[in-house]
Amino acid sequence: MRTDMEKEYLVNAIDSFKRSIIVISTDFKILAVNHTEIEKDGFIQVGDLCHQVLYRRSTPCHNCLAQEVIRTRKAAIRPGKEGTMALEKVSCLYSYPIFAGDEISSLVIMDFAMSTMEKMEERLHRSNGFLSNLIKSAVDGIIASDMKGKILIFNDAACKISGYGVDEVIDKMSIRDIYPGEGAKNVMRMLRSEEYGGKGTLRSCRVDIKRKTGEIIPISLNAAVVYDGKNEVATLGFFHDLRETLKISAELEKTQVQLLQAEKMSSLGKLAAGVAHQLNNPLGGITLFTQLIMEEYDLPEGARKDLERILDDAKRCSNIVKELLEFSRQTSNEMRPYDINHALSQTLFLLENQTLFHDITIVKELSPSLPPAPVDIQQINHVFMNIILNAADAMEGRGTLTLSTSLPKEGDRIIIRISDTGPGIPESILPKIFDPFFTTKEQGKGTGLGLSLVYGIIHDHGGQIRAENCPGGKGAAFIIELLLNPPVQGGKK
Repeated sequence: MRTDMEKEYLVNAIDSFKRSIIVISTDFKILAVNHTEIEKDGFIQVGDLCHQVLYRRSTPCHNCLAQEVIRTRKAAIRPGKEGTMALEKVSCLYSYPIFAGDEISSLVIMDFAMSTMEKMEERLHRSNGFLSNLIKSAVDGIIASDMKGKILIFNDAACKISGYGVDEVIDKMSIRDIYPGEGAKNVMRMLRSEEYGGKGTLRSCRVDIKRKTGEIIPISLNAAVVYDGKNEVATLGFFHDLRETLKISAELEKTQVQLLQAEKMSSLGKLAAGVAHQLNNPLGGITLFTQLIMEEYDLPEGARKDLERILDDAKRCSNIVKELLEFSRQTSNEMRPYDINHALSQTLFLLENQTLFHDITIVKELSPSLPPAPVDIQQINHVFMNIILNAADAMEGRGTLTLSTSLPKEGDRIIIRISDTGPGIPESILPKIFDPFFTTKEQGKGTGLGLSLVYGIIHDHGGQIRAENCPGGKGAAFIIELLLNPPVQGGKK
């Protein structure tokens, strides 16, 4: 038995100990604490539950040291806070049981100084904090998962791209939920292959992920397998959204096609001008002498019909020459502000009483607020007439022709749409319809220069023209965009 003096010395020694000593019951109630802990913090009271006052938890900690001591009936030591990404300071706890006979009556929990360990833990704490902030604030999406697919890391950029919150993903979702279909399996297959950057790596691979809404998003993925020795333990991926990049790429490709078309038109225009001038004189001679023969000689009926056929073909060639000259821009550009609605109405007035238009319903949806557009009105009238006549031919004189004009929000251009209810344009020939000499009409009924001429005129006006099929396969439409402030060309506007 200890004397009272020995007990007093022991109590004083415990109270003077600079680390915390807490005695708890088997149901986690605090039975006693050393004076140092009370004076230092002042919030631990006898009768409180240890997990409430120490860790602010409503239930015992998932790694509760006291529970391990009760289960094993042996002393235990373990870090109090776990996890490589935890930002809390780690202390080292020690616990041992106090027996009353064969039963555990209470437990002692201590934290004790381990200066070297604390320094290491503090360094780890700072390093983990820096790493956590680095991952969180990265511009690219970052995602990591274990080999079972459980997601371990999911940063802010990944949340923004995918639409998920980090709390919805970490430890709750599988990487397979992020990729549509067999996407996750395909990524692992590529990671284990030598063909995509070497085994264990994947460089700038185009894949898709699935947003929370179900929308499929194209991404560029760089990924790697994390190894522990030779064992695969996790995968790590860096990715960014490709939607804006693909949109810009599509716009660039469209612009390149337009530039190539314009260059082709320019080259062919110069060739056409030369050919047209070379043909004009012999055509004039053929026409003149054919007419003289028909007027001055008494010819058999068969010979006269043959000469009439020669004269008709010569006139047709002459018309082709005229269109070639128009195509090559051998005309003056008289750019003046003009009412586009009036120009369309004027073209319709000239055409709508012709036989071809008798069974065609004409619908006009012309915006009353259009400002005047700087155009060469003769050339623009030619554009409108060519497109309207083509529409009437496509409908074979029966259907609905719709003409509409509008001013978009930007206010920098006028949009003209001319649509019909004909059979539409086969997708295979849509890219070719503005090419010179391309025509779907029967031989002898079209020169294939009309739409080339139209394209050239609109391009010279600084505008754009395109053709598309109407939804549901009900006809085709030509959309013209005319700038209200076109660029200066050749010193004239």
